Amino acid sequence: MRVLGVDPGLTRCGVGVVEGVAGRPLTMLGVGVVRTPADAELGDRLVAVEQGIEAWLDEYSPGYVAVERVFAQHNVRTVMGTAQASAIAMLCAARRGIPVALHTPSEVKAAVTGSGRAEKAQVGAMVTRLLRLDAPPKPADAADALALAICHIWRAPAQNRLQQAAAAHRTSGAPGTSGTPRTPGASAAPRTPGASRAPRTLKGRTA
Repeated sequence: MRVLGVDPGLTRCGVGVVEGVAGRPLTMLGVGVVRTPADAELGDRLVAVEQGIEAWLDEYSPGYVAVERVFAQHNVRTVMGTAQASAIAMLCAARRGIPVALHTPSEVKAAVTGSGRAEKAQVGAMVTRLLRLDAPPKPADAADALALAICHIWRAPAQNRLQQAAAAHRTSGAPGTSGTPRTPGASAAPRTPGASRAPRTLKGRTA
């Protein structure tokens, strides 16, 4: 499994590619940051992010793209920029038919370090150890992108099993496929032969 992790941001959008399967050593294929100037027009910055991500997709041809799920923050401006960059990453992947997975920061931290409240330094240290790197990737956005890719590789098998189980449950619950067996020709509420419904009084008429 080859995954492109994207830590979205307008000024620095972290990107990292990891290859491997759960339970076995992972390999980093590339890591970096897509940068845009803070004083540029928003449209130009979004185009720059798109071009940067497209270049990574062209070079590494990942089978999956893992993007950090945007969550509420006090700084609305930062949230907007992160959400816009996240949308660009998802758009680039969807355009190529590449499956996209969203992971929250706490999910990524828990997967990589064992604690959903780990600090960035801890995440960087574990990424360095798991990928057998000489030093933590810089800046932190790059390390976070690799952590996203690692998280998806490790979580994907469990997610696939849950999705398959949910799909099987929906199929088994479809009309005519399962459920309580019924006798052919029987109605839901059996009636006594010859019995009629409760008599109704007809207004304006006599018996």
